Amino acid sequence: MKTKAKQSVLVLKTGREKSLKRRHPWVFSGAVEKVIGEPQSGDTVLVRTAEGTPLGVAAYSPDSQIRGRMWAFDETTKVDAAFFTARLKSALVLRTRLGIGRHTNAMRLVHGESDGLPGLIVDRYADVLVAQFLSAGTERWREAILDALVELTGCEAVFERSDAEVRTLEGLPERAGFVRGNVNATRCAVLEHGLAFRVDVAAGQKTGFFLDQRANRLRIKALSAGRDVLDCFCYTGGFAISSLAGGAREVTALDSSGPAIAIARENLAANSLDASTIEFKEADVFLHLRELRNRGEKFDLIVLDPPKFAPTAAQVEKASRAYKDINLLALKLLAPGGLLATFSCSGAISPDLFQKIIAGAALDAEADARIVERFGPDADHPVGLDFPEGDYLKGLLVYRA
Repeated sequence: MKTKAKQSVLVLKTGREKSLKRRHPWVFSGAVEKVIGEPQSGDTVLVRTAEGTPLGVAAYSPDSQIRGRMWAFDETTKVDAAFFTARLKSALVLRTRLGIGRHTNAMRLVHGESDGLPGLIVDRYADVLVAQFLSAGTERWREAILDALVELTGCEAVFERSDAEVRTLEGLPERAGFVRGNVNATRCAVLEHGLAFRVDVAAGQKTGFFLDQRANRLRIKALSAGRDVLDCFCYTGGFAISSLAGGAREVTALDSSGPAIAIARENLAANSLDASTIEFKEADVFLHLRELRNRGEKFDLIVLDPPKFAPTAAQVEKASRAYKDINLLALKLLAPGGLLATFSCSGAISPDLFQKIIAGAALDAEADARIVERFGPDADHPVGLDFPEGDYLKGLLVYRA
């Protein structure tokens, strides 16, 4: 009779189990004393303290600084296809209970560690799913996860966007393309609070659209009536079109990407709005803000939603200078009584640091400014209380007196 292979074990160094006891889902390489057995990338391993106390089961990643990502904090948990079906079902139930589908047919269905599925992102755009497998563990169970997603959602297609740079840190190649269903469904028509948007799941940033900003777009819409609006890093026009729909007097939208601007114009055409009062302009945002400053232009509402300036902690200093630069320029362009909605999606930039950066920009701009509101992601992007790293999007609404 063939004996069952013994499960490999990650044994931690003495005293390095504290974060796991607080249920943080990452095991860093520096915390590992030894590996018992010969686990392969993505294999499920037991995690134990130096004294042998069981802490749970994790996905093993030999090439990453995050050597293990916890599937469960119970050593007896069986990680198989049924495990992933159950976790996915739980994530879908949460979104249903939040009622997000009453306002949109585009939402995040799985938000990685905060949904108990480290390294897995799944977004839904109408009847198309976009999945990102960003860890060795999700890569190992990719087929089972895809099968469960199709079964649970009934969507007509699944497009994989495992082309994020983080996969290289896991020793995994980048990959993108249809993996299930209709291979022609790359452009999806979605609705969000009554506005129509076209999403390019194959070539768009992230999974095609910034779903985390949904609630913030609605808030900007409510603040835009009668204002001259400047939307910087507008991408495919989410904030700009929301402002126009909210009754903005004029909207100027800037982005350096020609393809993104082209889709923004398509999105504008898909809505019954007055196109004569909005201008989409392909431009280097930093340079164009300086041009506007030099011309003495003023705006009543400015949105700054730049790309991720600090992907890792190593880029924080450089990113901080970039954030201060654009916010300084924006505050100089902001008319008295105006509002600046400024965001950072860099996880390495903490909320406290971001506020300090904006405070420094206001000081240099000689602007009497104050925070009147704080922004975060919409409810389909939950943040685990044991996983603060999931709280990456932060924003401030700043009033200039």
